[in-house]
Amino acid sequence: MAFVGKKFPDLNVDAMNEMGDTFKVNVLEEAINNKKKVVLFWYPKDFTFVCPTELHAFQAAAAEFEKRNTIVIGASCDTPEVHFAWLNTAKDNGGIEGVTYPILADTNRNLASTLGILDVTNETYNEETGVVTVDGDNVTYRATYIIDEDGVVQHESINNMPLGRNVGEYLRIVDALTHVQKNGEVCPANWEEGKDAMSANRDGVSSYLASH
Repeated sequence: MAFVGKKFPDLNVDAMNEMGDTFKVNVLEEAINNKKKVVLFWYPKDFTFVCPTELHAFQAAAAEFEKRNTIVIGASCDTPEVHFAWLNTAKDNGGIEGVTYPILADTNRNLASTLGILDVTNETYNEETGVVTVDGDNVTYRATYIIDEDGVVQHESINNMPLGRNVGEYLRIVDALTHVQKNGEVCPANWEEGKDAMSANRDGVSSYLASH
């Protein structure tokens, strides 16, 4: 199910931070109440392989997102306790020590299921009862959401498990969204901050293509 153009689901989810605090996070409220954009990125599982590289990459870019009035939130279906253990594991031992943004612990998979990002390859169907069950170890794909200050999803993408993300692309999308909001122009292919945008009409595209 695509959520682009729609309000992000209004759900409270457990979260953990580097201080060991467990608290509730509602991503929709984080955007609306704080008047900030939100980048929410899901990863399959703590203590795995590609995942820590992504969490460290988002941490390295945290100041850049902050400059853009944007909150970063990580998420998986691990428990808060497992998150905390990983947060206390050194980087050179495969851990994410030094990560400061909150990490959702969607252990009941309510939000992940609503978003439709769970890997359900291990689901089974009981012919007698007609019930579909999913292996409790099911994890999410590498899904990413950019949500605006009104709680509306402006970007959503999903990578398969082995494919790590390019964090710079999400900074670019946040820049493009901000440009659209401030200037009323649209951003063409390969647009980056400082490059030409264009008016969303026939003259605008004609002028842009003629000069590029």
